Amino acid sequence: MMTDIILARVYEHEIPVGYHILVDRLWPRGKSRAEVQIDKWAKEISPSLDLRKWFAHDDDKFLIFKQRYCQELDENPNTKKFLILVKKQLLEQDVVFLYGSRNTKHNQAIVLKDYIEQRL
Repeated sequence: MMTDIILARVYEHEIPVGYHILVDRLWPRGKSRAEVQIDKWAKEISPSLDLRKWFAHDDDKFLIFKQRYCQELDENPNTKKFLILVKKQLLEQDVVFLYGSRNTKHNQAIVLKDYIEQRL
């Protein structure tokens, strides 16, 4: 069985089936816990508060943001556990990284997906 890491905006009406991981540090605005069906909230591997504030979803800063976030992931002791969890879930089903950003081209979920896929 071929499984993938899929990105989905938490505000979409049709969330793909799979193991759902919220990869944002903050809970999505306007969404209740009942509305957002997640299996894990991985806020411990999301970008630091300082990096998030600096980036502020500015497309011009995305490449630098990507480098800095990957460096944070390299230094984060939780990254290894997260990678093991994703690997385990991918044996059985798709893994869906849920995020809240309106920017679907430049956000931390994209960086995290690339980072994890390079290490699988």
